[in-house]
Amino acid sequence: MNGNRKMISILIPCYNEVENAQAIYEAVRDEMTNSCPQYDFDIIFIDNKSTDGTRDVIEKICAEDKRVKAIFNLKNFGQFNSPYYGLTQADGECVIAMCADFQDPVELIPKLLAKWEEGYKIVVTKKTKSKENPILYFLRTCYYKTIRKMSEVDIIEHFTGFGLYDKSFLKTLRDLHDPTPFIRGVVAELGPERAEIEYEQQLRRAGKTHNNFFTLFDGAMLSFTSYTKIGMRIAEFFGFGVAFVSFLIGLFYLFGKLFFWDRFVAGYAPTMIAVFFMGGIQLAFLGFLGEYVMSINTRVMNRPLVIEEKRINFDEKE
Repeated sequence: MNGNRKMISILIPCYNEVENAQAIYEAVRDEMTNSCPQYDFDIIFIDNKSTDGTRDVIEKICAEDKRVKAIFNLKNFGQFNSPYYGLTQADGECVIAMCADFQDPVELIPKLLAKWEEGYKIVVTKKTKSKENPILYFLRTCYYKTIRKMSEVDIIEHFTGFGLYDKSFLKTLRDLHDPTPFIRGVVAELGPERAEIEYEQQLRRAGKTHNNFFTLFDGAMLSFTSYTKIGMRIAEFFGFGVAFVSFLIGLFYLFGKLFFWDRFVAGYAPTMIAVFFMGGIQLAFLGFLGEYVMSINTRVMNRPLVIEEKRINFDEKE
């Protein structure tokens, strides 16, 4: 390693990526060697308790190439904690975080570094197109626009975390001590001036996505409860509104009973509809409240981001 050359860390979080681990290592290695020969680099895999043989592949790579480091988590600590923790463990002049499934184009690495050399401490990537399911892409667009409207923080649309982070920003991440970090929100809220690079998201090279309705919903609720107050505000204003309308309806029924008793026949249908409607609304807003309470509870307990089972090729001091 040349002491005059800048060290670049490439972080690759993975979970059950046995078909992609070797290929992404080779692609990143070749891109850095051929397109960015002026830099030294290391590659850090952080594995979130894979069960398909991914760890065997990573250990083999680490044995053959000492520039490759690995952190094996004791358990699966979720899709947000593991990459965030990996960022805090890197010691390069900057860190480039990217997925192992090739949906984040390796060819963008030189562009990220070029923007960094211009002085930007953060360089984020934004999907302008995607080869994924168009309906899912449309729903993501609606989600991002909704969150941006609701939040006081300028949330970055179609930013998945793929980007470059200077070591000065990594210090901010280490000092944050948030047990449920949402890197996309942290970048928007606490990050310095950033550059943005647009790209088209590719399909997975191999394997199946690990995202499902529950993981996507979990991510949506994390950003919702961390960066918006709108859920509780809607519940509050809606409660006042329903109470006012109910008061007016009560006066109407009272007036009808007092002055039009013989001709005023309402039946039970309005009452039953009102009961079920209000019951559904109350349950929905109790769910919103529960999401906020769970978020608060997790932060109060202050659990560690991850617990390591093993690390490979890190210096003893690390």
